[in-house]
This record gives sequence, structure tokens and C-alpha cells, in this order.
Amino acid sequence: MNELFNSLYIESTTTFSITSFLICTVVSLILGGLVAWTYMFRNHYSKGFVVTLFLLPAIVEMVIMLVNGNVGAGVAVMGAFSLVRFRSVAGSAKEIASIFLAMALGLATGMGYIAIAVVFAVIICAVMMGLNYSNFGEMNENARWLRVTLPENIDYTTVFEDIFEKYLSAHQMMNVKTTNMGSLFRLEYMIELKDVSLEKELIDELRCKNGNLEIVCGRSVTGREEL
Repeated sequence: MNELFNSLYIESTTTFSITSFLICTVVSLILGGLVAWTYMFRNHYSKGFVVTLFLLPAIVEMVIMLVNGNVGAGVAVMGAFSLVRFRSVAGSAKEIASIFLAMALGLATGMGYIAIAVVFAVIICAVMMGLNYSNFGEMNENARWLRVTLPENIDYTTVFEDIFEKYLSAHQMMNVKTTNMGSLFRLEYMIELKDVSLEKELIDELRCKNGNLEIVCGRSVTGREEL
């Protein structure tokens, strides 16, 4: 197999064996899975972000193996990768991971590692498709994002404690914002319902506490997949 890859190698100053490449890639994926699983443990997350954590070590490993010992390539990669963070429009975690993957493959083919780039692309894309089709990284079915508006004269730190204790198994305040010229508080929570069938009852009791102001409850995590 090494002969096949060597036959597709085009003038590069650095070589590495297919065996070491496969071992490093597999280990990187295992470690990426460990990091992703550790991040999910007792934490709020989105699937896009944990899939990115899963894949990123293997993508970075590919880049490091390619630029190892080549100062010129290292400087070029540093400059190219710095553009990812400073694009004009912020991207999701999946988008940034895909950009890194595309850059790694472009670097590989540009340095002459044609067969290595093909194998790496097949491995990463297969893993990515498998992760997207699997339940890995999916939020708990009982998890919700809750936004509640309160008048400024109400102490938002304790006003919902009795309701949360009754209907929720876990909750965490994510954000507090003043609105309407400072006359209202807008609170955002990540919550986990004890029973999803009682979601309406939860909202009804919250309405009694906040004077029937705006309440939003849903599974949306828009804006939480950015890196």
C-alpha cells in the first residue's frame, strides 16, 4: 500500500508512512470523541459543536503531519488559518470545521500528498455523515430554552424558584438583559422538564408570576453553535 501512495506522491520535502497516518488519525478520532463526550457530561451543548469537537483533533493532526519540519508551509498555514476566525460573517461550528477540513485537504494536495488527501477526506466525511445520522450530540428530549420577560420591580433571582422546583429537574440562567428603556428584564434559561406533557402548565404558572408578559419556550439553540 505504501508503494501505491508513494506513486501518487508529487515532489514534497516531507514524507510519512500510511501506517503512521492511519494510526494517528484513528487515535485523534478516539480522543476527539472522548473530548466531545466529556464536554456533553452535565453541560448544555449543541450537536454542531460536539461534532466539531469530535472531528477537530483529526483535522489538526493532518495539518501538523503535513507541515512538520517545513517552516515555509507552517507560516503559510498559520496565515491561511487565521482568516477563518476573522471572516466578515460568523459561522457555525460545523461550517468552521468544514473550512478547516477543506484547507487541510488543499494543503495536502498542494504539497503532493494526493492519495493521503483522498483517504483522509473519505475517513473524515464518512465519520461526519455517521455522526450526523446518529443521535450523538443530540439534546435531551426534555431540554428546552426558556425566555421570560419580567417587570423591573420583581427580584428575578428567586421569583421562579418554586415553579422550577415543581416542574424542572434542572435549570440554569444563561443571560439577563434589560429592555424597553430599562423597565423590563429579559431572562434566558436552559431548562430540563420533569415531564414534557406539563410544559403548558409551566408556562401558565410563569405567566401568573410575570404579569402575562412575553414568554418563549422551545428547543431552538440558534446562535449557540458558533466557535
